[in-house]
Amino acid sequence: MKGFIEDANYSVGLLDEGTHLENVIDNYVYEHTLTGKNAFFVGDLGTIVKKHSQWQNVVAQIKPFYTVKCNSAPAVLEILAALGTGFACSSKNEMALVQELGVSPENIIDISPCKQSSQIKYAAKTGVNIMSCDNEIELKKIARNHPNAKLLLHIATEDISGDEESNMKFGTTLKNCRHLLECAKELDVQIVGVKFHVSSSCKEPQVYIHALSDARCVFDMAGEFGFKMTILDIGGGFTGSEFQLQEVNHVISPLLDVYFPEGSGIKVISEPGSYYVSSAFTLAVNIIAKKAVENDVSSGGKTGSNEPAFMYYMNDGVYGSFASKLSENLNTIPEVHKKYKKDAPLFTSSLWGPSCDELDQIVENCLLPELNVGDWLIFDNMGADTLHEPSAFNDFQRPTIYYMMSFSDWYEMQDAGITSDTMMKNFFFVPSCIQLSQDDSTFSTEA
Repeated sequence: MKGFIEDANYSVGLLDEGTHLENVIDNYVYEHTLTGKNAFFVGDLGTIVKKHSQWQNVVAQIKPFYTVKCNSAPAVLEILAALGTGFACSSKNEMALVQELGVSPENIIDISPCKQSSQIKYAAKTGVNIMSCDNEIELKKIARNHPNAKLLLHIATEDISGDEESNMKFGTTLKNCRHLLECAKELDVQIVGVKFHVSSSCKEPQVYIHALSDARCVFDMAGEFGFKMTILDIGGGFTGSEFQLQEVNHVISPLLDVYFPEGSGIKVISEPGSYYVSSAFTLAVNIIAKKAVENDVSSGGKTGSNEPAFMYYMNDGVYGSFASKLSENLNTIPEVHKKYKKDAPLFTSSLWGPSCDELDQIVENCLLPELNVGDWLIFDNMGADTLHEPSAFNDFQRPTIYYMMSFSDWYEMQDAGITSDTMMKNFFFVPSCIQLSQDDSTFSTEA
């Protein structure tokens, strides 16, 4: 099947009707308890298939270009390549990753706002022509290194909720677009479209009204200079919620019909990242140390308490899978894996990574039953911006990733026309009743 590497170094377990993802997590918690207690991920690739079906059902008129930096795991890229998405890359390595899957250059765009010359030259050599640009210096750099480049002018958006800083960091103003178009004309660089990005933190879909209106202005402006505009990129910012996707579509559909109507020759694309992968990955971490401290906050909001508070140290932190915690709030609530009584007392708790760095705080304050060293915590929605190489700050290993997919999701892929015997080389069957065999890396059925 196109998009699946024959010598891939991972397997994907097919789950039958009787096996659930929770069973798989339980099994690997038991295995890791016996073999070293390293943190691990479980990736449900079926979730990615469902997200793609959801996208096709709600916004089929917009082609998704998956943001590779969000999660560049080989299994994720192969599934998305098989589903027919494009890829939005920010580096030479990312472009090479997707090209190894057989993805054509036409389905790759370079979205880095600050590109090294070597990255631009690599794109030129491999036929990746579409890239974004938001300033004159970058425009001249591209002109020197990529004579066939086709540029999307990246325009800034304004978050009417007041969070302007994140949106104004990249992207040029509408006023400056005319100057960039003049420069592009002088440098003989093709401008073929416009890109904008609305942050996922923006709670006002109305921002798209201003962004699309500005994009139409730039299209008209570019027409005055003789540029043929064919691409509108509405960026990312899709959380994965079907409600949010429908809400955005409700706002943009009538505007697209007016500003960029079907038949106008304009291709509308987007850059979803966490939309596809966030909910597809679950992280299990182990408690490696524990400290009882004085409780400064009680459940009633008064300072001081006779009950202790606990600091728990986990074998993963901001220098590993929780790196995004340094720049944004954690979008998941920890769940205790072990069973405990419903009426068990809850204690004020904080969760820390293993580095002993004051920045390595994962959860500042939460209520948990008292845990012991060796207990496990489960974090869901951990598929975005988590699968990085661990820092040399400590010697903890990079978490193993175990890939799963239910048979029903596998059949859904087949119904979508994605079938090939070569794909099955990366799959192994997980029976419904599973327990560890003597070889701790395999599954066996119960007698």
